[in-house]
Amino acid sequence: MNQQVKVIAISGNFNASTSQDFQENIQEVIASEIKIVLIDCHSVTFMDSSGLGTLVLTFKTLQESGIKMVICSINQQVRMLFELTGMDSIFTIVPSQDAFTNLLLSAT
Repeated sequence: MNQQVKVIAISGNFNASTSQDFQENIQEVIASEIKIVLIDCHSVTFMDSSGLGTLVLTFKTLQESGIKMVICSINQQVRMLFELTGMDSIFTIVPSQDAFTNLLLSAT
């Protein structure tokens, strides 16, 4: 992966009580030279509204710092949550890390 890209994998139930480590990773990203954050949801089994809220807040925080956020590998439950809330039109969502890499390569 590119040195300006940080992959953050989240897993299990992503909600208010499990998002603390994720938020700490985001603070580290903001303090670094990272330009793009890829949130890999491959191992997420469930996401509730507080998990979604964490992603929305992260998106805004990163955007204010000039960092792009991309989400990959979401399951059907997460996709439905994004679609029901309209977040699928706000977030950049790709099918996998490989698709993200191809997107990066085609942009250069």
